[in-house]
Amino acid sequence: MDKGELRKLQAFLRRSFGNEDIRVSLDPKNTEVAAVHLGERKIATLSVDDEDGDRSFAFEMKIPVGREVLQSYLRKLFENDKLTIVARGRKVDSVELNTDGEFLGVISADDAKLSSFTLQIAILDFDLEEE
Repeated sequence: MDKGELRKLQAFLRRSFGNEDIRVSLDPKNTEVAAVHLGERKIATLSVDDEDGDRSFAFEMKIPVGREVLQSYLRKLFENDKLTIVARGRKVDSVELNTDGEFLGVISADDAKLSSFTLQIAILDFDLEEE
């Protein structure tokens, strides 16, 4: 990842989560991975996916709470009441995360007890086009 991509990824995440305190920085040991911070706290990782000749990025964030408080946890973390959890049909082990009614990513259970989750967002190159 280069500085231009990091800047675009940071802008995308700030818009998506509605929080200007999100910061993206490159891992000095691996230029294919970046850390996502909220304030001083590292909350997620971003990695490059160059398969099939298309460049995209994978956002992954561990969420250490149960299903019953998932939405309130994310709203409080990002200080954004527009984040909503939406059921995925008959699936009970995952939900969608939407922001202001638009799909953002999938939150999947890490265990059968639904006590921790992982948020995954696929960020495509056209998602990073500046407005």
